[in-house]
Amino acid sequence: MNTEYFKPKTFTLPELKGISAKNIEEHLKLYAGYVTHANAVLAKIAELSADAETNMPVLSGLQKRFGFEYNGMRNHEVYFASLSGGASSLKDDGKLKEAIVAGWGSFENWLSLFKATATTRGVGWAMLYYDRAENKLLNAWVDEQHLGQLQDCTLILALDMWEHAFVYDFQPSGKKQYIEAFFENLNWEIVENRFK
Repeated sequence: MNTEYFKPKTFTLPELKGISAKNIEEHLKLYAGYVTHANAVLAKIAELSADAETNMPVLSGLQKRFGFEYNGMRNHEVYFASLSGGASSLKDDGKLKEAIVAGWGSFENWLSLFKATATTRGVGWAMLYYDRAENKLLNAWVDEQHLGQLQDCTLILALDMWEHAFVYDFQPSGKKQYIEAFFENLNWEIVENRFK
């Protein structure tokens, strides 16, 4: 039976402004842990499914855990990809900026609201989604990894707001400085391509 459903991705991360190499090293280890745990949970589900009725209480807990591990893996892949290859600006004539302006009136309005979302109390993610059904962008807060993910929407931008994302470089109270560092290092070309 195959127990490696997922493999960790690699990212070409340059030296980042305000986010240390040590922080990134530890953060990538955590991402690899999500991949390992997603594989382990699926393997255990497959094993216990041979007698699903008897094992239903355990299987139910594992199914919930899988959502946490899987989303932790995928959220981090979007996050690290967005920091890969070096910082770049959002194109003024690009489709993503056009959609942001259509939704919020200006890029500055959107950015202000997104940053405010990122300062939500607790651990989780500030997300920019594309709602395919309505053909528009939506900001959202996702608790932990998995509570509040928007159904049938494509994740365009993910900002990790768990303390592990910034405590090596900032105090737990340093959320705002970390958010600024994230945007200073963001490769908007990758974000634009994801939107396309």
